[in-house]
Amino acid sequence: MKIAVEGCCHGELDKIYETIGYLERKEDVKVDLLLCCGDFQAVRNEGDMKCMAVPAKYRQMQTFYKYYSGEKKAPVLTIFIGGNHEASNHLQELPYGGWVAPNIYYLGYAGVVRYKGVRIGGLSGIFKSHDYRKGHYEFPPYNPETLRSVYHVRNSDVFKLKQIRMPMDVFMTHDWPRGIYHYGSTDELLRKKRFLREEVESSTLGSPAAADLLQHLQPSYWFSAHLHVKFAALMQHEAKGNTSPKTTKFLSLDKCLPYRDFLQIVEVADRPGSSEQLEYDPEWLAILKATDHLQKPSPSMWNPPENNGLHTRWDYSASGEAMMEVVSDLNGELSIPENFSQTVPPYDPTRPQPNTAPSYSTNPQTTELCATLGLTDVYVLAGQGWRGTAAEEGGATEEEEEDEDNQSTGSVEEPSEYPTDTSGLSSSYNPDEITIEDEWDEEEGEEEERGSDAVVPEAPDGARDSDRDSSPPREAAAGLILPPPRTESETEDLLPSSLALRLPPPSGSTPSSSTGLSQTSSEEEGGAPPARVPKRCSGEAKGTQSPSGGTPRIKRRNQSIYTAVEDEES
Repeated sequence: MKIAVEGCCHGELDKIYETIGYLERKEDVKVDLLLCCGDFQAVRNEGDMKCMAVPAKYRQMQTFYKYYSGEKKAPVLTIFIGGNHEASNHLQELPYGGWVAPNIYYLGYAGVVRYKGVRIGGLSGIFKSHDYRKGHYEFPPYNPETLRSVYHVRNSDVFKLKQIRMPMDVFMTHDWPRGIYHYGSTDELLRKKRFLREEVESSTLGSPAAADLLQHLQPSYWFSAHLHVKFAALMQHEAKGNTSPKTTKFLSLDKCLPYRDFLQIVEVADRPGSSEQLEYDPEWLAILKATDHLQKPSPSMWNPPENNGLHTRWDYSASGEAMMEVVSDLNGELSIPENFSQTVPPYDPTRPQPNTAPSYSTNPQTTELCATLGLTDVYVLAGQGWRGTAAEEGGATEEEEEDEDNQSTGSVEEPSEYPTDTSGLSSSYNPDEITIEDEWDEEEGEEEERGSDAVVPEAPDGARDSDRDSSPPREAAAGLILPPPRTESETEDLLPSSLALRLPPPSGSTPSSSTGLSQTSSEEEGGAPPARVPKRCSGEAKGTQSPSGGTPRIKRRNQSIYTAVEDEES
């Protein structure tokens, strides 16, 4: 089946769906599924915008509310994970996933589902070491601290994903697995993002938790976003036991902006005879049931059980009997019920209500799933036990917290479970580490600063992009030794794609968005070449490479395609 992969969505659903529709008409193809790799921004009304970690003056409604209200329906089944710019109060209603609108499904803090026999998993949020071992204690109304900690990855969710034993087809994270850049054209990445050089060369860029999951799950495809750049890699894993070594095709895409590589269509083999509906995954639900008692909505540090003599149980993988019990709980029906319902009034553009307070309500979908499987609604627990505590805690100022997410690392007050974690020690200078306000205030009227490669050409995965992105956070480090960078020739054909074209404006698009759709999905040329076998395995030692490059000057994007400069989000 054909899967459209989107980088950072930033609420631009209309533009994304219009682009998919144009591709379908031009190439006479049918997209079966859309995967969005975070920063989805499922903002239902003005109250939700106050729960999104961006400066207040740039909280824009965008277009999701139209799909939530029923004004529009997503033309293609859409599955997404959370990033670091989300309406967190909305997503927290669905800790185990659920419909945020008809035909738009959120995977939860962590989740696995099946579609047409293809197993799709994901982990929401970004890694920050100082919050990694805490529980999901945040609850609205958020203070400046919890407004950001709410989207930080937790080890409890990673622990659950590490219990998976069955093969994974597709996996999504918002930030990159640490070290993945050594398996693609590192030179091309550093040409686009020169300020990442120090962290790339020291293997401290990216999420160590995601790197662990990549080694454990070894999915066929891994999709990410967050750094606002297109990058492809091919990672061959070491063989486990007597099995053949697996290969993961990695792809990260940009955010939805003109002349950016924000969308790509990938062909993934489905399983004939499988259900045409989105389905629960029995193994994942069995893991949720087995680990339910481990969940604590507390800001205190928690360590997962290990085989160290201190725990009676440390293996929570699902047995065949446990999976059959889940199927029995669901009365043999694995199809996810289409039981979306509105939990707050949607935004009404004819009657703006800027003083709407953030909502915090339970979601009937979560209530029903918890009752069926005997799970705990962690959102309810957080509201009962930690709402007052979180509100009373002294939080950092908004400016300090913005800086925290623009920096690569968090705090070293609590040690990470990763033995070589260098959180807080990175000295890499990032010229894009500016406040979100600075990024947006200076964007107007600078089209002349684009390089000659601003319009994305038809090219392989190294397609140029001279624009600077907005403050890509550089994540905390951990100790995984990786091989030296691959050559560009080794990675130019990594990901199969049926489409390779420049997109003119789709017919029928609105004046405010038509120019924006002249951007391309920038698929690779040609059909679907076979994946090339890498020369190195993931366990081999890393060499040192120091490609040249100076400190870039910061460029800003022209925003004439939008009705207002503020429409672009970080």
